[in-house]
Amino acid sequence: MTLKTRPRLNSTVSFLMSLLRHIIVFLLLTSGAQELFSQIETRSDIEQQDNKRNLQRLGIQYYQNHEYEKSLEIFKGLYDKEPNHTNYTYSLYSMLELRDFREAEKLAKRHSRRNPQLRYKVDLGFVYMRASEPEKAHRAFEDVINNLPARVHEVKQIANAFYTRGQVEYAIRAYQQGKILMQGDYTFDIELATMYERNGNYHEMVETYLDHLAGFPEARADIQNRLQTAMARDIEHILPGILKESMLARYQESPEEVSLNELLLWLSIQQKDFSFAFIQARALDRRFKEDGYMVLNVAELALVNKDFDAALEAYEYILDKGKDAPLYLNGLIGFLETRYQQISHNIRIEDDELQELESAYEEAIAEFGVHRETMQLLRDLAHIQAFHLDKENDAIHNLLMAIAIPGPESISRAKCKIELADIYLFQGEVWEATLLYSQVDKTFKNEPIGHLAKLKNARLTYYIGEFGWAKAQLDVLKAATSKLIANDALELSLLIADNIEADSSYAGLRLYAKAELFLYQNKFDEAYITLDSIELLAGWHPLFDEVLFRKAEIRISQSEYHEADSLLQQIAIAYPGDILGDDALYRRAQLHEEVFNDREKAMELYQELLTQYPGSIYTVEARRKFRGL
Repeated sequence: MTLKTRPRLNSTVSFLMSLLRHIIVFLLLTSGAQELFSQIETRSDIEQQDNKRNLQRLGIQYYQNHEYEKSLEIFKGLYDKEPNHTNYTYSLYSMLELRDFREAEKLAKRHSRRNPQLRYKVDLGFVYMRASEPEKAHRAFEDVINNLPARVHEVKQIANAFYTRGQVEYAIRAYQQGKILMQGDYTFDIELATMYERNGNYHEMVETYLDHLAGFPEARADIQNRLQTAMARDIEHILPGILKESMLARYQESPEEVSLNELLLWLSIQQKDFSFAFIQARALDRRFKEDGYMVLNVAELALVNKDFDAALEAYEYILDKGKDAPLYLNGLIGFLETRYQQISHNIRIEDDELQELESAYEEAIAEFGVHRETMQLLRDLAHIQAFHLDKENDAIHNLLMAIAIPGPESISRAKCKIELADIYLFQGEVWEATLLYSQVDKTFKNEPIGHLAKLKNARLTYYIGEFGWAKAQLDVLKAATSKLIANDALELSLLIADNIEADSSYAGLRLYAKAELFLYQNKFDEAYITLDSIELLAGWHPLFDEVLFRKAEIRISQSEYHEADSLLQQIAIAYPGDILGDDALYRRAQLHEEVFNDREKAMELYQELLTQYPGSIYTVEARRKFRGL
């Protein structure tokens, strides 16, 4: 390169570098501007979206406040700019509320053209229905049904559109047509059954569920839950009968259908028909060789619900499996307990039956020995000996033997301690009794067995007249997890609270508590005399109804049945709305059924109880006895 060309080259390079700098600056400025403009546009979009949302909220508020002209003005404007589902729906419904059916028709047609989904054609029929043009409405609805697509989601969407617009029959037809179109790929059985229920057609609902169960046995639990919900909504209580009739018809056709067996078992338990439940459980047990576990469950439920005949039948089935069967001892314990409850539940308790039962318990203990699994046998035997056969010492011996069985502290041992405390109280050994109750309460403080011990201790202190302490403990127990314990605690707490004298002396209540203790100890004459003394306190006392009932119980225990009936009748006449009204009626019905053999009078009294006290704890048993008579 010559010296002359070098300056020219330098000049060119300088020019290019300068140009490059300008280009870079320009690009930077341009990109910054674009970013700035982009931010401005984004901010503007956000503001617009906020404005739309605010307008929608305002429009919805107007609609909810029945200001339909204002809501229509807002949503019609929004729809013209953005024809989405929300803007369309509120516009349409505002027009319908304003009875502007022509504009509503135009909007429905316009939106349907824009959106090919058939659910919007349902709206057109709905507009015609609101405009009292049923023929046009049905044509529109039929058009939807006839053009239904073979797609599960859309069928559900269209059926739901019919349902939400009050067209349940068309919703059913949509599912039926969808079932045909899907050719077995999807049945719509569950959806159809739901629609039948909402239409009040329980028979079709049940048949549809059972059809589904036949094709899909694994769906039993789901169907069971749905039927449970449907029965809860059935205020006329007609569904259980329809369900049982339909299931029995199918069962006769297909007795080997396991899922139907299981559903029948469930229904029988729901209806407290434990005899039929036993039949179903037995069939399943024989089929699957389950060693009686299902039958044992039915037996235990029957016992809890005092269906002694069904419980005994179920326990006998378990015993018939033989002594080597895994549930034999459970069956024997349950059978003997049921037999005791059956005997003691009667108005007349026969000594020879109790002595026979005592022998059965002793034979069982001799055969199986004394260990943790036979603790209940020892406890139940002790109860019979102490409270029915005047053998308190034998009872105490058996309980001490049970409590001494080696092993960790358990619920079974705690139950034996409570039973022993009950016997000490029966003997008048108050201090020994309260020590044992307190032990169990402390060991199982937050468990039902501990709450039971606390309740019994509170009742003990009530018996001996320490009402303040008793009420404090009872008020704590009102929050117990066991409903039975909580109710008993509430009842005794209210008895104390309702019977405080004007001078806080508890004079009447003190006598009544003393009489209750005598009654607990089978000291019937002392109890009756003490109850009599309450009536001498004043011309009237809030305890008088309780006094009459306790007197009746004493006379029943003394086999003075006619006098007992007269006392119970006085409660019905003098205190018809009292808390003891249903107790008195039930006792009278028992007397007329079991002692006087007056079936007609017993039926009349059971019927009266069912009518006047539908929420009574005796309702289930009274209904069963009424049907039996």
